[in-house]
Amino acid sequence: MLKRNYFPWVIYCYLFACITAFQSFAAESGDPWKSQSVNPNSFEGTDTERIIQAIEMAKTSTQMVRIPMENTNGTKIWMIDSALLLPSNMTLILDNCTLQLSDTSRDNLFRSDNVGAGITDPDWNENIRIYGIGNAVLKGAVNPRATGDGARTLSLNPQVEQEKGNWRVSYGSDAGKPGLKQTGDWRNIMVLIGYVRDFSLKNVRFENAHGWTVSFERTVGIDISDVTIFNQEFVTVDGQQLMTANKDGINLRQGCKNVRIDNISGLTGDDFIALSNLDTAPDKPKQNGDINGSMVTASRWYGPEDDIEQVVITNISCENRYRAIAIRGSDRAGIHHVFISGVIFRAREDRYEALLIGGRGYGEESLPGKIHTIQAMNIMGNGQSLVRIQAKVANCHFLNGMYTGLNERATLYEIDSAETSNVTENAWLKVR
Repeated sequence: MLKRNYFPWVIYCYLFACITAFQSFAAESGDPWKSQSVNPNSFEGTDTERIIQAIEMAKTSTQMVRIPMENTNGTKIWMIDSALLLPSNMTLILDNCTLQLSDTSRDNLFRSDNVGAGITDPDWNENIRIYGIGNAVLKGAVNPRATGDGARTLSLNPQVEQEKGNWRVSYGSDAGKPGLKQTGDWRNIMVLIGYVRDFSLKNVRFENAHGWTVSFERTVGIDISDVTIFNQEFVTVDGQQLMTANKDGINLRQGCKNVRIDNISGLTGDDFIALSNLDTAPDKPKQNGDINGSMVTASRWYGPEDDIEQVVITNISCENRYRAIAIRGSDRAGIHHVFISGVIFRAREDRYEALLIGGRGYGEESLPGKIHTIQAMNIMGNGQSLVRIQAKVANCHFLNGMYTGLNERATLYEIDSAETSNVTENAWLKVR
C-alpha cells in the first residue's frame, strides 16, 4: 500500500504562514508614518480646517501629522486658504501630496505659530520638522492676491507701471480694490519661520511662491536638504505673464545660527540663497508683528544675538538673473563663519555674479570687519564674476573657482581692495 508523506506539505504551509506574517509585520513597521501620525482625512471641513484639526490633535498625542496624496474630497490637491501654523514638537509628513495656496488666500502656506500680525513679544518654539516623501509639492496660487515684498505696490499690470518708471510694483489681484492692503508684506513668503530652535525641511519641491520661498528669522539650528525650487519672476494668469517681484529661494535674516543647507537646486526670480542682516530704515521704530514689513520680526540688529553665523552651504545648482548666494549686512550687523562648498551658477543675461558679499542700498554701509570669515570653494559660474565684494570684509578666502563669464577676472571689487583684510584667492580663475 502506498503511503503519503505529508511532512513536506506541512513544512510548506508552515513556511508560507511565517512569510505572510512577516510581510504583514514588515508592511506595518516599514511605514511608521501611518500608524504613528494623524491624518487630516479623519476630520470634517475645508482642506485647511482639516489639516489644522489634525495638527491640534497631534499636539496632544503623536506630535506627527501625515498629509497623504489622496484627499477625501476626491482631489489630489490640498487647497490652503490661510497659514498652517506649526507649534513646537511637531513633525509634518508630506506623503506624495500637493498643497497649494488658494486664490482667496493672502497668507503664508506654513508659519511657526509663535509669530504673526500683532504678536509683539513672541515666545520661542522648538523642534519643528517638515519631511517630504516621494513627490511632495508646495505651490502658490493660480491667481495670487498679492506678491512681492513689503516695498512693492500691487498692480494688475506691473510691466505697464514699470514702463512709466514705477519700478517698485508686483502683480496682485487685490490691486485697486478699496479697503484692501495695496502693498506686499511677509505673508507672501511661502514658509516663514521665526524664533524657533531646531527646524528641519527635507525633500520638498516648491513652485511659484508669492515672494520669498522660505525665510528664517531668529532661528537657531536649521537643517535644509534635498529641496527643489521653481520660483520665477512672473505668474501666468489667463495666459498672460505678469511680473512678480523679489522671488528669492532661501532667506536667512537676523539671528539665524547653526545652519546647514545642502543639495538645493532650481530656478528663482531673485537671489537663490540670501543671508541678509539689514536695517533699511534705521531712523524708524521697528517691532515684531508689523504687517507692513517684509519680516514678521523686527528688521533691526540689536546685538550679537542677531548676528548670522555658523552657516554651511553645500551642493547648490541654480539659475537666475541675480545671484546664487548673496551676503548683505548693514552698519554694525554681523555675518560671519559662513562656509560654502560646491556651487554651480547659471546666470541669465550676465547681470550679476555667483557670490555677493557686502550689499549696498540697504541702509548704512557695513562697518569694517562686521562681515568676516567667509570661505568658499569649488564654485563654477558665468555672469559678471564669481564673487563681487562691496564691503570692507575680513578673513575671506576663495579656493577652486572656475569663471566662464565675459570679464577678465573672477573677482570684482566695488571698494578699494586695500580696505579689506586678509582676503585670499587660490586657483580662483577666469577660464579662457
